[in-house]
Amino acid sequence: MDSPMIPGQAASDAPPMPAAEVARAANLVAIRTIARREVMRILRIWGQTLVPPAITMTLYFLIFGTLIGSRIGQMGGFSYMDFIVPGLVMMAVIQNAYGNISSSFFGAKFGRHVEELLVSPMPNWVILGGYVAGGVLRGLMVGAIVLVIAMFFTHVRMPHPFVTLATVLLGAVIFSLAGFVNAVYAKKFDDIAIIPTFILTPLTYLGGVFYSVRVLPGWAEAATHMNPIFYMVNAFRYGLLGPSAIDMPLWSAFAVMLAFVAALTWLALRLLTRGVGLRS
Repeated sequence: MDSPMIPGQAASDAPPMPAAEVARAANLVAIRTIARREVMRILRIWGQTLVPPAITMTLYFLIFGTLIGSRIGQMGGFSYMDFIVPGLVMMAVIQNAYGNISSSFFGAKFGRHVEELLVSPMPNWVILGGYVAGGVLRGLMVGAIVLVIAMFFTHVRMPHPFVTLATVLLGAVIFSLAGFVNAVYAKKFDDIAIIPTFILTPLTYLGGVFYSVRVLPGWAEAATHMNPIFYMVNAFRYGLLGPSAIDMPLWSAFAVMLAFVAALTWLALRLLTRGVGLRS
């Protein structure tokens, strides 16, 4: 007669998980934990993270889209309101993805609890991925809010949803990574405001948010093509308005965005590995 089954025997007789699978599962848990903490922080202070961009973009729609746009007429073959919607959504995504990770990671440095992450068994790419995920999620939340607000002013279409989603994700990733680099180098809270004020804001306003580069003189149009935000705005405009709304080939926009993702990821991981601005 067979001996009776001892409770838990099947589990104890099961082969152990390979070390690679254990490490992979642990890394996924770590990324989810960091990202969840970032999302909870965003929602806990929603009056500072979600409401201000909604108010700001509503004013843009009222002033530029309704008051000034009615006098401008069309831009690029579309009503001015329709033309600026993609640019304003991308502006909100870029600014909030950047601002979330720069303030959050610098806060971790300032509070000295970033050291807990550095001495943990988490690989550097897990730490970076968790913070970037938080920045991307805030960018997506704000972008969705602005898109809903736009529906009160015009009929929002989305003929190319894949292009729309891919563009907003890549744009949020790029500026989350840029915000991370800024936070690594920052030594005081004022340092995380320098880049948005003197670099990010001018690039955004000169990136074709409010106008088509076709109306610019030749030298200005050529200079605009060196602005990475120009490619993100145009790709997003393609997703919402179609191919006739953009000022360059779609493939070049995605090539530029992917190149920035690769370059900034390499730089951020290198900074983490070397401990630049993190280890005293």
